[in-house]
Amino acid sequence: MKALEALHSRTSSPRLCDPAPSHEQLDSMFRAALRAADHGLLRPWRFLLIRGEARNRLGDLFVEAATHENNEISEVQREKLRAKPLRAPLIVVTISSPQPHPKVPEFEQDLSAAAATQNIINAAYAVGVGAMWRSGSPAFQDIVHRGLGLQGNEKIVGFLYLGTLSGPAKPRPSTDYSEYVKEW
Repeated sequence: MKALEALHSRTSSPRLCDPAPSHEQLDSMFRAALRAADHGLLRPWRFLLIRGEARNRLGDLFVEAATHENNEISEVQREKLRAKPLRAPLIVVTISSPQPHPKVPEFEQDLSAAAATQNIINAAYAVGVGAMWRSGSPAFQDIVHRGLGLQGNEKIVGFLYLGTLSGPAKPRPSTDYSEYVKEW
């Protein structure tokens, strides 16, 4: 797939199933991540792969964090949280891991980690892998951060759900950008 075709037509894929991306597909996606805009070539990110039984452990971690915030959540809510990581055969957690630098502020490094994440989902689309970028409250909960081994200065940029498309593709939104671009 040509680059502009992929950029112009990519959509999120909320319904995913097995198989997970192959080694070759993941290689392409992570190579694309390393080409993200990155002032100072700091590569201020890292990625955790969560698959198989680890998805159940992540679901348990989501429940633990939510219960810590509100110990009165219903069993239905607990089960819904526990099932979230099972929506795809592979989850890639993007972690912003900023480094002290005199010319590159932490905020800019966080943006670079987000750009790497966007490159992964664009590459996923180009190699035929369905992808959905999610965050939600688990991305900001200390219990989830500790459970995933984040250091004090690290942040979760997103949970990328990756797999094979299941069901019809999401409709493509309009690409009319005129209301977002103005002359100064």
